[in-house]
Amino acid sequence: MEILYLMVLCSVSLAVVFLVLFIYGMKKGQFDDDESPAVRMLLDNQVSNDETKDMKPQEKNNK
Repeated sequence: MEILYLMVLCSVSLAVVFLVLFIYGMKKGQFDDDESPAVRMLLDNQVSNDETKDMKPQEKNNK
């Protein structure tokens, strides 16, 4: 029966640690990213395509 108390104490302690770390991450703004990296990658590609439209044909071949 004593091992049951120890297991419950350990699991509750671990849950509290994860909760504190989650709250710390929320306050630091770790989860505030509205755009995912995949969407940012697509937007970066559009910007580079816009830059190549303004280039001369010789510069496009070099790039």
